[in-house]
Amino acid sequence: MSREIYQEPLVGRYTSKEMQYLFSDKLKFSTWRKCWIALAEAQYELGLDHLINSEMIDEMKANQDNIDFDLASAKEKEIRHDVMAHVFEFGTKAPKAAGIIHLGATSQFVVCNTDLILQKKGLQLLRKSLLHVIQNLTNFALKHKDLVTLGFTHYQPAQPTTVGKRNTLYIQDLLIDLDYLDKCLEQILARGAKGTVGTQATFLELFKGDDEKVRKLDVLVSKKLGFDKVFAVTGQTYTRKHDCKLVETIAGIATTAHKFAVDLRLLSNLKMQEEPFAKNQTGSSAMAYKRNPMRSERMTGLCRKLMGLPTNFMSTYANQWFERSLDDSAIRRMDIPQAFLLCDAILKLFINITSDMVVYPKQIEKQLLAELPFMATEKILMAAVEKGESRQEIHEVIKEHSIAAGMNVKEKGGNNDLLERLAQDPLVPFSLKELEGLISDFDAFSGRASKQTQEFIDEIVSPILEKNRNCLGEIDSSLDV
Repeated sequence: MSREIYQEPLVGRYTSKEMQYLFSDKLKFSTWRKCWIALAEAQYELGLDHLINSEMIDEMKANQDNIDFDLASAKEKEIRHDVMAHVFEFGTKAPKAAGIIHLGATSQFVVCNTDLILQKKGLQLLRKSLLHVIQNLTNFALKHKDLVTLGFTHYQPAQPTTVGKRNTLYIQDLLIDLDYLDKCLEQILARGAKGTVGTQATFLELFKGDDEKVRKLDVLVSKKLGFDKVFAVTGQTYTRKHDCKLVETIAGIATTAHKFAVDLRLLSNLKMQEEPFAKNQTGSSAMAYKRNPMRSERMTGLCRKLMGLPTNFMSTYANQWFERSLDDSAIRRMDIPQAFLLCDAILKLFINITSDMVVYPKQIEKQLLAELPFMATEKILMAAVEKGESRQEIHEVIKEHSIAAGMNVKEKGGNNDLLERLAQDPLVPFSLKELEGLISDFDAFSGRASKQTQEFIDEIVSPILEKNRNCLGEIDSSLDV
């Protein structure tokens, strides 16, 4: 790797080899050749055997991966056309077929169909990683379904929930992402063989006006490329509206990951829960004690980048004039691979973080005890009424002492002494021990959180994971840096 030119961090630092290969020149251009082979085969099978023979097709197949990239690059510099440069280069490897490669096709025959093939494979890779995150969070939620913790609304202490229940919220959002991803996979169709502006005029000429054969060619080429369905109509390209929906789906995963990562960073500050921390990891160059949530921070940054990409695709689609405008080419070369690589990096981090998160029950309990007296006031109020006290009078007493206890915490840095204040008030019919007893059962404050967690996983999550059991397999979530 040269140290004298810019290196893309997504490739050099963050992404998997599988996703890197998916957008490599090797796979891209060998897939172009796959498209040309499929076209020639279909044309031959549908009656153009006076132009194309089996020897030509066999020669093309034998050289699908035999690419002279230097020759293609030199030819592109000469003629300023990448597709025709590779038509030329392929012809040097398959000289018998040189005259029929790309017969009747436009450049977007190979470009669009290849893009769609790679998108399909890319979504399948992301899907596998997404399922791993769901599996990790499911295990974590089950492990901690009974661990009562403070809930937060507006990042202010609220009614308790459980650590497990909180994580079901992330799982639910990831299942929504999975559903959208699956729908997107279903909607990836082949561009097929549509001709220069989508009218199939050249193919109609090749087949001497035989409409039926031209229609069959479109379908047959698509099947040979691995598609069950084909776009019914196109311009020169498949509609870039598809790209908008594709990247919205991918960016949707980033929004879920971003929310999770920010929540974990907040929990890390509270010392309640942390991401894994390697044995020899350095948290800060200056402050040796620090355990910075660097993986979650990195994930947040990568998510922010991905969440910004859909606007590019919307602008590109909106500016496609009539049958096609070339201003989509340069930006798509960057943005489509980048969207997949970003999501791959995010999910790799997500898997790594969720595989070994650390929870601190004692710190969670400390936070609960500091806030629970405030949350128990309604319970104290009801218990006092049961002893014959006036609800309105006790309410005023509790309100007065709650405000005073809050000021003691905020202004003086003291402890939450609400229970002590209430115990000393003659209008409150409870001793300090009795009041402490009213808040001692944390579970009573978390409602059905534990049961909801178990029910959600049993009824919703587990069937999906079981259905996709064969998709999970092994996955490398280790981080180089």
